Amino acid sequence: MTKVWFAVILVYLKLWMRVGTAPICAYGEAECHVPSLADLFDRVIQQSSRMHGLSNDLHSEFEKHLFPSRILIGKRKCHMYGIVTPDDKENAQRLGREQLTEVILRLLVAWGKPLTQLYQSMSQDQNPDVNHYSSNKALEISDIVHELRDGVAKMAEKMKLLGVLGNTVGYITAETSVPSSAFSFEKQGEHHSMDHHDVLYCFRRDSNKVKTYLRILKCTILPELDC
Repeated sequence: MTKVWFAVILVYLKLWMRVGTAPICAYGEAECHVPSLADLFDRVIQQSSRMHGLSNDLHSEFEKHLFPSRILIGKRKCHMYGIVTPDDKENAQRLGREQLTEVILRLLVAWGKPLTQLYQSMSQDQNPDVNHYSSNKALEISDIVHELRDGVAKMAEKMKLLGVLGNTVGYITAETSVPSSAFSFEKQGEHHSMDHHDVLYCFRRDSNKVKTYLRILKCTILPELDC
């Protein structure tokens, strides 16, 4: 009797796995689900929201515990200023699809190395307020940026295949994307909490831009959806 029930449970689990967790595949094999362009947009937008939320939390954490009395005056010159980006929603909407996609990719690629350095530097920071929880959150942000970059690149390829995006959007590398002014924590082995705060301030700004640009791009390419 036990063996019979065990066999029934196995059959049920296999059926559930086929229906509930259809794998994503690039070549349309049997039992694979090929995501639509709308699906891809939903995924990267969800990731970008998570990314911005984490960056906002970590930045707020630094302001609360490290610099409670610090007042920011005037504009700060962020290390990614060499990447020209629309400064508001209206200007972003005026950009073509190719331009907006390229701006998103350039920002994500350019932030890859600085965020890896941020995590490594935070994990070695001697400031007691830079705790294990904060460095783990920095690592999570770094991982999300890399995943989001790959997701947007795959989405761009899908748009090219569907003919909604031209081939002018090429492959973007860190060497071509990161401006020479890019921030580095490599300061002869020294690590500064103030540097962390400045980079988090700048990344919070750029992560919000990526989130906004992705939503604008979705509404531009898929206007039939509720935008």
